Amino acid sequence: MRKIFLGLIVALSLVILTSSCKTKQVAPASVAFYNVENLFDTIDDPNTRDSDFLPTSKVAWNTERYNKKLNHIAKVISSMEPGSFPSLFGLAEVENRNVVEDLIHQKSLEKAGYKILHKDSPDERGIDVALLYRPQIYQPVETQFIRMQFPSEPDDRTRDILYSKGVVYGKDTLHVFVNHWVSRYGGQNVTDSLRRYEGYFLKKICDSIMRVEPHANIVIMGDLNDDPTDFSLVNALGAMKPVSDPKDGTLYNLADIPYNEGKGSLYYKSWDLFDQIIVSAPMLNGKNGIKVNSASETIFKKDWMLFKRRDGVMVPNRTMSSRSYFGGFSDHLPVMINMEAKN
Repeated sequence: MRKIFLGLIVALSLVILTSSCKTKQVAPASVAFYNVENLFDTIDDPNTRDSDFLPTSKVAWNTERYNKKLNHIAKVISSMEPGSFPSLFGLAEVENRNVVEDLIHQKSLEKAGYKILHKDSPDERGIDVALLYRPQIYQPVETQFIRMQFPSEPDDRTRDILYSKGVVYGKDTLHVFVNHWVSRYGGQNVTDSLRRYEGYFLKKICDSIMRVEPHANIVIMGDLNDDPTDFSLVNALGAMKPVSDPKDGTLYNLADIPYNEGKGSLYYKSWDLFDQIIVSAPMLNGKNGIKVNSASETIFKKDWMLFKRRDGVMVPNRTMSSRSYFGGFSDHLPVMINMEAKN
């Protein structure tokens, strides 16, 4: 009888231990973003301003150059996570769904099994944002394409904000926003008010989510055309520098640390860090099942993606300008964060 009793205790202990281990199991996930610099096809679309990306353009854009561009972008994406691929990948400056389809079917990306979220936006240049996701890790349950309209510039047509609500490994909810804010073309001061408006606008949306879900997991990614310390990010969006004791209801900018270390994702007269990933407090402390592994985003930069200027500075090797074809990758560098989630 005593042996049976001891046997039951041992068996029960094993069950408890096994259950405990299961609840503590975590699995990797990641989020990345890349402004791919004018990923246009070679077909004339009357609904987009694509006259610079045709075989007859001043700088010819033909099938050979288009395929080279696809191959370059696929190489970057497939190199960012050794032995795997980013779970969620935001893209900016894609012309349409067809170019994104062509991208994910590149040989180096086939094993990723990416699915696409995309919708044509009213942008004047004909460029959109998109989201790639690996369905075995992330499953969308709701998708919206949020139209941006500026009271001060009612005729300005820009990119939608892509919003996706989904679950990671079928358990933990994640709210994802993919952005491409108004560019500085025409002057930073001239366009500053538009980016401030986008910051305030997005903050209202995030606040409404956090009122319903105080511990909501939120990821904001994109080319925001401002640095982490600019008004649109700090004051309008309320994206703060990461801290060891994050406060619920607050957004934290994981680009802040690398930016203050002098790092950037694009180069003009100096390094700027327009490509940013911002998260809600629970993602820093893991309070709601998903936790980022670092309070700093990684800027993916390899020598083969760069070009040495005459002054000796290594900068992103872009594809082309209005006057010349360079055959590079993009004028931006991609950024990424790694996470752990319950599995």
